Amino acid sequence: MDTKHESANLILKLYELRREETMRKGRDWFARFGPESGQDIMNAVMGESSAYYRMVTTYWEMVASLVNNGAIDEKMFNDANGEHIFVFAKVEPFLAEIRQMFNAPQALAQLEQLVMRLPDAKERLVAMRERSKRIAAMRAEAASKKEQV
Repeated sequence: MDTKHESANLILKLYELRREETMRKGRDWFARFGPESGQDIMNAVMGESSAYYRMVTTYWEMVASLVNNGAIDEKMFNDANGEHIFVFAKVEPFLAEIRQMFNAPQALAQLEQLVMRLPDAKERLVAMRERSKRIAAMRAEAASKKEQV
């Protein structure tokens, strides 16, 4: 990476890619996806949501590779983004299992390296999973209230 300005431009380009219509749908699906096992992830990959799962995870794997290889300043990237942590938090408890199931020992390795370099990575992942569960419960409660009306 030559300059902070170039890093900033790449981060902005990545943000624009996240705004693409199909990617937005995939990100929305992933936000609602609550895997409780590696099998849940396998089912997503083999089911009708496969494109969304693959789109989101491979996007963040690609982005992590850019950061890990120095194309984007890591501190600037982490200061400007948190969604990669959110995505990794959903799959991290099942990472060993899905790597084995798919016979893919390097699956999401770039994302794992990036997130786990954060000084408080383990705590952030736990907090992110707890926040996701609270949000899912709030969505379910709102949907239930909407159905009652």
